[in-house]
Amino acid sequence: MQKVLVAGATGYLGRHLVSELKQKGYWVRALVRSAKQQIQVSAADEIFVGQITKPETLHCIADGIDVVISAVGITRQKDGLTYMDVDYQGNANLLHEAEGSGVKKFIYISAIDGDKNRQLKIFQAKERFADELKRSSINSTIVRPNGYFSDMGDFLNMAASGRIYLFGNGNVKINPISGGDLATFIVSLIEQKQSDVAVGGPEILSLNQISHLAGQALGREIKITHLPDWMRKITIVLVRNFTSQKTYGPIEFFLTFMGSDHIGQSVGNERLIDFYIEEAKKLN
Repeated sequence: MQKVLVAGATGYLGRHLVSELKQKGYWVRALVRSAKQQIQVSAADEIFVGQITKPETLHCIADGIDVVISAVGITRQKDGLTYMDVDYQGNANLLHEAEGSGVKKFIYISAIDGDKNRQLKIFQAKERFADELKRSSINSTIVRPNGYFSDMGDFLNMAASGRIYLFGNGNVKINPISGGDLATFIVSLIEQKQSDVAVGGPEILSLNQISHLAGQALGREIKITHLPDWMRKITIVLVRNFTSQKTYGPIEFFLTFMGSDHIGQSVGNERLIDFYIEEAKKLN
């Protein structure tokens, strides 16, 4: 039985990973930041309490481990921690432990097209770590998933107000993916030799289509307002120059992401409309 360490185990994807790994018969060690988080990953065989940004708390975390899967990363900088602190240095701390413990494989979860958008603050740290991982002696795989279903909740929240705002004509296409489908795909990579793979869900949808699915789930007609694309570009420039990195990082990422197609290898079978229907029940 192979032993797998999951870092970022309490996050949206991490919880799915722990569940999928156990279903597939792997032994799982989950990294959590504090003892009170242990209940969130109770399915794990062993729980390791440590801070990814504090290497002194990670000693021996990878001992006896065959595969490390890291879903560690932040969308918004908080608690005084930057992207470099977490996405780069935190993962680098974990890689150091993995190398010292003789881990056979390291799977890192980045984001789709991060390698093509290194100028974005949110990707600078991710890609710096991805480069370091590729140079490591450990067999590695970098997974670049499309937007998670959970990220698509913003469209549902706008639809609840009766109007959704999009930049341009709304024809930009993506294939968002559920946490369950993504976890299944990632676990399958343990026995494969892919080194860098972009992945998304089974449906390629335009932003217009996603907006209408949100309205459909809510059982109401929604209006879509298409804002000129130059407004998106101007906003990116303004937030870069007149707000802090903490503020503009996620805004810069979101607005850039909404400006072009992002399509990964289609996997899984979960549909966005089904996710929206379940989420819509919580809003009623």
